Amino acid sequence: MSKYLEIPEFDQDISFRTFLHDGMAITYPHVHKEIEIIYILKGRLNIGVRDEIIELQKGEVYFFSSGEPHFFLASPGSERYVWQFDLKIFNETLLGGNLESLFELFEKSEPCSRSWPKDFTEKFIHLLMDAYYTLEEKKKGYNYYLTGLLNQVVGLMYQQIPERVTKIGQKNSSEMKYKETLDQLNVIFDFVEKHYDEPLTLDEVSSKIGFNPHYFTRFFKKNTGQTFMQFLTEYRIIQSKFILANEKLPMVDVAERAGFSSVKTFHHVFKNHVGISPLKYSKKMKK
Repeated sequence: MSKYLEIPEFDQDISFRTFLHDGMAITYPHVHKEIEIIYILKGRLNIGVRDEIIELQKGEVYFFSSGEPHFFLASPGSERYVWQFDLKIFNETLLGGNLESLFELFEKSEPCSRSWPKDFTEKFIHLLMDAYYTLEEKKKGYNYYLTGLLNQVVGLMYQQIPERVTKIGQKNSSEMKYKETLDQLNVIFDFVEKHYDEPLTLDEVSSKIGFNPHYFTRFFKKNTGQTFMQFLTEYRIIQSKFILANEKLPMVDVAERAGFSSVKTFHHVFKNHVGISPLKYSKKMKK
């Protein structure tokens, strides 16, 4: 099966999201750089990890490390909590010291809670559920509290989580190749994150991973399912939605901060993507 890159859409100013999901829908094989953790609230859930099918029971936890191919089979009657976050939200330079990297921590750790100590599992779930309700309620200063909870999660993992039963080193060449592709895409995503509010050209962006513009265009479309300009536009729309929901600025300033060349272009593109004008969206969110 082909693997598709998923780019989660985060709706606040840190790269974290959480939600409750039922088991009716099928999710095709995909990867993303973000860590994903699931907790089975109800029923049984069938997941695919690489080429293996795993049935998870109510009360069990499973996580997917960065770039790990996975999919979900339809599991009627099941419900699961989902947490997704980018490892860059942690300050490894300050806090990591001589520890192995967070990427290595998730790669080497046992992903299924049925092999975890009971006390560790209970603490792990408690911290994640606290993070879920913190984001739901969004009380004053919630980002500080949320970041603290996530730091506790990884700190707990360093201290208590067992290593994987099946060694992660047993990977085939195609999976290693996709890891390399994901690393190249991450360079592009990080560059866009830092420079989306500037005029960006294909020449400039493709040079970041040593590709010519023609090859980069095909590479990006093949691995993300959209053109680079579509991705850039969607990214700018996400940024503008956050600004409109949280700040009171003239539309010309919103357009400029989100990376659009003019307020006219911003208005046209925003309405095409969101279905309403930026002004109506801002009023709707503030209500």
